[in-house]
This record gives sequence, C-alpha cells and structure tokens, in this order.
Amino acid sequence: MLASMLKRVAVCALTAVCVVSCAKQNKQPFYSTGVVYCSESNPVTFNPQLDTSSTTSDATSHQLYDRLLDFDPDSGRIVPSLASSWLVSDDGLTYAFQLRRDVEFHNTDYFTPSRNFNASDVLFSINRWRLPTHPFHNVSNGSYPYFESLGLADNIANVERVNGYRVEITLKRRDSSFLANLATDFSVILSQEYGSQLFKEGNPSQIDQLPVGTGPYKFESFRKDSYIKYLHHENYWRRDINAGVNALTENIDEGIEGNTEDNTKDNNEELGVANADTSVKQLIFDITPRSSLRLAKLMTGECDATAFPAQTELEVIRNREDLTLAEKPGLNIGFWAFNTQRAPFDNPNVRRALAIAIDKNTLLEAVYFDSASRAKSLLPAASWAYQNDADDTAYNPVLARRLLAEAGIEPGFSMTIWAMPVERAYNPNAMKMAELIQRYLREVGVEANIVTYDWKTFRRHLQEGLHDSVLIGWSADNGDPDNFYRPLLSCGAIPSGTNRAMWCDKDYDRLINEALKTEDLDKRRAIYHQVNRLMFERLPLVPIAHAYRYQAYRNEVKGMTINPFGGVRFGGVEKVL
Repeated sequence: MLASMLKRVAVCALTAVCVVSCAKQNKQPFYSTGVVYCSESNPVTFNPQLDTSSTTSDATSHQLYDRLLDFDPDSGRIVPSLASSWLVSDDGLTYAFQLRRDVEFHNTDYFTPSRNFNASDVLFSINRWRLPTHPFHNVSNGSYPYFESLGLADNIANVERVNGYRVEITLKRRDSSFLANLATDFSVILSQEYGSQLFKEGNPSQIDQLPVGTGPYKFESFRKDSYIKYLHHENYWRRDINAGVNALTENIDEGIEGNTEDNTKDNNEELGVANADTSVKQLIFDITPRSSLRLAKLMTGECDATAFPAQTELEVIRNREDLTLAEKPGLNIGFWAFNTQRAPFDNPNVRRALAIAIDKNTLLEAVYFDSASRAKSLLPAASWAYQNDADDTAYNPVLARRLLAEAGIEPGFSMTIWAMPVERAYNPNAMKMAELIQRYLREVGVEANIVTYDWKTFRRHLQEGLHDSVLIGWSADNGDPDNFYRPLLSCGAIPSGTNRAMWCDKDYDRLINEALKTEDLDKRRAIYHQVNRLMFERLPLVPIAHAYRYQAYRNEVKGMTINPFGGVRFGGVEKVL
C-alpha cells in the first residue's frame, strides 16, 4: 500500500514539474503547431540504408522516403508504392517493375529538383548498396548492414533501366523473400539528381545528413539530443487517391519473355497505407530519452504521441480519458545471445548450461508484466512458419552446474552481460533483466558483470565483438521468416553486426538458403522446423520473449496505427484541435 502511494505521489510530482516546463516550451511556435512525437534517442543517420536501429527507422523511413513496394499494415500483404505494378518471370529470377509517374522529390533550402522520380533513381538507390564501384558506395563509411546481413547484393545479377518508368532486376538464384525485402524500411529510394549535384560539389556525404526523398515530410532541421523538425511535403504523391488508382491501371507495354505471374494491383485497398494527404503542416521528433518524462509530456500535451511506453506506465495511459493506447502482437524477439567466437562460449554445452540456469517465466513476469509470450524459437505466433511444439530450454540449475563442471568451468568463473541502454518493445528493461540473470547465474557459480554504454557506443562495441553475452532483440522488417533467421544468425550477418552471437554454422546456412528456393509454404515451414531443432541443439542464443507493441497518443491525433513491420508512420496522420 505504502509503495503504491509513493508511486502515485512521484508520478504527480513529475507531472507537476512537467506542467511548468511544458507551459514554458509551448510558447515556442514549433511546439504549438503540427504533431510532436516524443522519440527516445537520436537517429544514427538520415538514410536508413546505413543503419538497422529502430530509432533511425522511426525518424526516417516512412517520414522522408518511399520504397518500390510497401506492406499493408493490416493484412501484411505486399502492395504497390513507387512501383505501381510488377511482373515475375516463371523461373522466379526476373522482376519487372512499372514505376509510378508524377512523383515529386522534396524541394528544400538545399536542393531544388528539376525532374520527378524515374528509373534512374531506382538504379542509383539499389546500386549504391550493392556495387562497391558505385561512386556513393563508400560514402558515410559504406556499410549497409541490412542488405549485407541478407547477402542480397551477391544474389542480384543485374539492375537494368528498360525505359524511364520501367526497371528489371535479375537474380542469380531464386529468392522467395525478395519482394518482401524491397518493401522493408531500408529499401528506400534516394534522388539520383541530388546525389549527382553533391558529388560535383565534393560533398557526397550530405545525402545522408540533409536528406531528400519522396515521402510525406521533408527535412527542415536537426538539433542533437533536442529535436528533429520536418515540414509537410505539399506535393506528396499519395495526396490524391484517384491519381493513385489511375497510376495503378497504367498499361505495361513490354513483357518478359515466357510465362509471367502478373502481380498488378488495381483497387483502392491495394494502395496500402497513408493514401490520403496529411493535414499536418509540420512534424517534430522531440528527443526525450527518459520514458517517465515522455509520459509526462504526453499527459500535459507537450507531445502528441510517444515512443516505447514503459510496461509500468501502460495502466496509467489506459486510465486517462484524453489518451489512447493502441496495442498489437509484435513481430519481434527478445533474446540473450552468447559471443560464440569467445571461449568458453564457443562450447555448446557451456551455452546450454547458462541457458538452463535461468527461469524464463520469471523474466517474463518481472520485465514484461504479462505483455509478452514466452519464446521457444525466433519466430512469434503471428508468423505463418511459427512452430508451436518447438523445443524449449527448461530451468534446471542442478544440470547447469553439472554441465559447467564437465566443461571445466570452475566456481567463480566471471563473464559479462551487456544490457541495452534503450527501451525496445522486445526488451523494455534490459538492465532489470540482466540483474535477474545475474542472480540466477550466481546460484550456479558464475559471476556476471553487467555492462552498458550509450546506444551508439554500445552498438559499435557489439559489432567489434567485445561482449561475452548480450540482451538484445529484433523487430521484423517484413513478415517473411527469413527476416528473422538470416539477419540474426547467418554467417553473412556477422560483418554487418546484426548477428550478435557471431555464430557461423554451415548446416544452418544451408537450411535457410534451401528455404528460399521454393514458394511452397508447407515445404518452407518444414525446413524452418529443422532450423529450430538445430538452433535448440547448438544454442547460439536463448529466445526469451515475443512482446506486444504499444503506441500511446493523445485523442486529438487521428489516423495513427501501429506498423507491425518497422518504423512509425506519420503519413496520413491528422491532428484535430
């Protein structure tokens, strides 16, 4: 009772402090107009090709850019975007995309486009990340982690401009996830004209710092640790749904030799998300690292929506008449990964001992507060390849001590657990989880030291392999199972930094590659069940939880939905005062 009263007093005190702060800040014009989103940290870049963090994705992917294809957030189906239709050859190797006309790039203080989007922009955007010889490939450190983790560049034989509004992509091997990968947050389309201008000026890296896209908002300014300001893209192509329908019914004047599968979409529903023009004239990302302060700003109206509400805050939000809490099962996985390139974590029996030394149910109760399900494998129940009867580790400290002894691990052995410094849906409190695991490991004779840094340094040191183990996770960028299996544990994903276990297993890679050679879902599902069994036997990581995704916003915000496949979307969002 006393603890509950103290908690309420603390919340009230925090709210009172924020009321004064908000009253002062709301005098600034850019806080009093448009939509203000309380974000948890700074984006690493303004080009999501270069980074896989959700912070970067939220701030850029769906605000500044479009992709050739999109996901319908309700059905998960692939729908047209900058490509109004597409054809796939009978052998599954050639993809022809008919491009949408009359799509304008952003007109900003630093760039004035002289033409609309066309095939040259598609070639520029794809060839940048796939070709080492491309003039922009090595700009901004030249790392494209999502595409590198999939080995996507290695499987593309050619990207060809057929005409101004038609592009053909030819693969070396059949890939049943290829279209899904083109619809992810990272497959954005940049302006080739802007790139050429910057290259001539000798300042190519500006393309990733002062961005230009075709999305619903255009970049205005950024102050680190404070805010990002976007302005409404007044000529956004989705503003007129009729124009979109007309574009979808364009005739494709050239076919692919042989039989083809026609994937043309020709009705309003297939236009996907954000068909209507947004009435919001500006969008502000208010960078607020502390969850409690984000909630306070939401409650007082300084922010219209907030990122990653803490589990302890959900009931407060539900009980407020002026706030809405949207929730949806998440396509995500929170896990504990071992650095398999470091001894003794290169020993599967040591990894198993550590895995069974912890009680996952306790972690779920203490960290997720009944807002997550226990994970047996990488895939959540929302995936079509989910395996309900997959093998799972069970809490067994007696066996854990025996396995450690057999592996020559003496009592008092020391290791590190790296805990994320940021909140994520898949792990809302990594520090608390690390402390619980620390206690469990002590019971089996292992001393665990908890390590954390600021988010940028944390991720850099992880990629350098300085960790023994790490509590982290993954949110799906598309609904294909390969989006979990390949980035998280394939050999090719180690250099990109998405394989936090730094695990390379030829049997694993052979199986996930085999799964992409067929469109038959039953055959693919059977292969992924084999993958699950192999993962259970070798345990490069411990799956812990599949968490619900939450989005909190004020009632005057309309049209905001949870995007299950990546970054937050503000296209089509309105604010009714």
